[in-house]
Amino acid sequence: MIFQSMTIGIDLGTKNILVYTKEKGIVFNEPAVVAVDRRTQHVKAIGKEASVMVGKTSQNIETIRPLKDGVIADFDITVQMLKIIFKRISKELGKAMRKPTVIVCAPTGSTAVEKRAIENAIEAYGAKKVHIIEEPVAAALGAGLPIEKPISHMIVDIGGGTTEVALISYGGVVTSRSLRLAGDAMDETIIHYVKENFNVLLGEQTAEIIKQTIGYAPIEHTEETMDVRGRDLLTGLPKHVTLSSYDVKRALVDTFDSILLTIHQTIEQAPPELSGDLVEQGITLTGGGALTNGIKPWLESHLHVPVTIADSPLEAIAIGTREAIKQIQIVKKLG
Repeated sequence: MIFQSMTIGIDLGTKNILVYTKEKGIVFNEPAVVAVDRRTQHVKAIGKEASVMVGKTSQNIETIRPLKDGVIADFDITVQMLKIIFKRISKELGKAMRKPTVIVCAPTGSTAVEKRAIENAIEAYGAKKVHIIEEPVAAALGAGLPIEKPISHMIVDIGGGTTEVALISYGGVVTSRSLRLAGDAMDETIIHYVKENFNVLLGEQTAEIIKQTIGYAPIEHTEETMDVRGRDLLTGLPKHVTLSSYDVKRALVDTFDSILLTIHQTIEQAPPELSGDLVEQGITLTGGGALTNGIKPWLESHLHVPVTIADSPLEAIAIGTREAIKQIQIVKKLG
């Protein structure tokens, strides 16, 4: 193996982790799930391999998400997970990474302690330098927005743990809000709704599939249905129920209203000169939530500005780290 210093970009998300390298683009894109041996606290599996184990493990194996709301919830497990990821990347590249420079994204609402935890976790692997950039900036770069110009652009990134709303101009965040309510909260809301209305308990993965298939923003639409399986809370036995897209819409309405309020508050904080740009530039959506059925017309009807969904909303932040690697001096300045 040839030892070589390199720069890599990481989208350290609550739901998924993506890693970008200049040589091969995105080299890791898997769920941020870890299977841990309860007795030794050693990681047994990560990513896709651990994801299929959710809800199906023995009492000695626990599946966890070491990242919560976009920040590290379990430091030791995160360090182990990152070491495994970097070893896989080295194998993919055919060479070991010696003291890489790492660009990693963090929510705008992260505290100094939370950001330091991210730096420490990555430095524990042996990184030469860690640059933290705000997720909205990376998302805007990944969406192809010319953020270095004196024109404001609003980015709304609806991820797994957080919804990031930011007005960006001259390469930096002018005003922003971070709402710790996003895709994971939607899944939990669907689980609660079905439990309360159908006396059936669903698993997290089932709730996510429901959200992705018949989940709608609060708009009128042609009704769709979906048959799902869960556990009957009265008998304890498996049970089938048929859910309507209107059931899911009712379950999610409060979450979407919170996202809308956060966007309103961010716009209200902006200088008049910049908020006026939104009439022409509009809002760009990234993250998994951008793929929710009906979200574009719903936002346009409430905000009266054009809404655009990024070409690759799920990968926008990771793609943004690619652009950040190209503009490393700017990243250092932003950091």
